[in-house]
Amino acid sequence: MDFKDNVVILTGASSGIGEAMAHQLAEQGACLVLAARNTVKLEAVAEACRARGGRALAVPTDVIDEAECRALIERAVAEYGRIDTLINNAGLSMWMKLADVEDLSTLEYLMRVNYFGSLYCTYYALPYLKKTRGRIVGIASVAARTGVPTRTGYSASKHALVGFLESLRIEVEDDGISVTISYPDFVGSGMHTRSLGADGQPLGHNPLQLDKVMTSDECARLTLAGAAARRRQVVMSTRSRVGQWLKLIAPGQVDKIAKNAIKKGR
Repeated sequence: MDFKDNVVILTGASSGIGEAMAHQLAEQGACLVLAARNTVKLEAVAEACRARGGRALAVPTDVIDEAECRALIERAVAEYGRIDTLINNAGLSMWMKLADVEDLSTLEYLMRVNYFGSLYCTYYALPYLKKTRGRIVGIASVAARTGVPTRTGYSASKHALVGFLESLRIEVEDDGISVTISYPDFVGSGMHTRSLGADGQPLGHNPLQLDKVMTSDECARLTLAGAAARRRQVVMSTRSRVGQWLKLIAPGQVDKIAKNAIKKGR
C-alpha cells in the first residue's frame, strides 16, 4: 500500500496504461486527480476508482494547453491541499515513415503531447512536490533509448522527455524529489489504434500481435512498483535490457532488432 493517502496526479488516465494505473492506485487507497481529454471516459474511470476504495477527481485536460495544465495542478491543490506524486503518462504514438508524412505539423503535435505536456505539468507541480519531497514519474518508451523505424517523431519526443527528466532529477535531488522514468516496450494498451498515420489521422486498427505483448495492467504494476521504490528507471522487456548493452558494442544489431519488431508487431 505504498500510495495509501498519497495525492497523485495522473495524466492520460482515461484508457490504456493510465486507466490501469488509476485502478491500481485506487486499490491502494490513493487520492487521485485524473486528467485526460475525453470527459465521459475520464469520469467513468474516476467512478471505477471510487468503487475500488480510492478518492478520485476527474479534471478534463488537454496537456498541449499550458493553461489547462496549470489549472489541473491548481485544482489538485484546491481539492487535497498538496501533491505527492505526478505521473506524466499522457502520450501519443505514430506508425509511418518520415518520407510518407503528408503534413509536418503531425510531428510537431507529437512533440507537444509527449514532451511539452509533461513539461507544463511538471513545471507547475514542482513547488508543491518540493514541499512533500514527492515523486515525479515519466512514461517514456523503449523508443526513447534507441532509434525505431516508423517512429521518427515519436522517438524524438520521448528522447526529449527523457533528457528533460534526467536533467531535472539532478536539479531536484537536494529537495528530496525522486524522478522515475518508465520504459515500456510494446503494450497492448490500445494506444497503437490511436497512433497517427501518414495523413495525421488515427490508424483505427491495432497493428500489434496483442497476445504477444505486455498488458496494460502489467506495465502499470511495474511502473508503480518502480515509483514506489523511487527507482531511477524501469526497463520492462528483456530485449530492452539486453539492447541497452548490446548497443554499446553492436549498434547495427540493435537496429535490426528494432526493424524486426516493427515488421512483426511484437
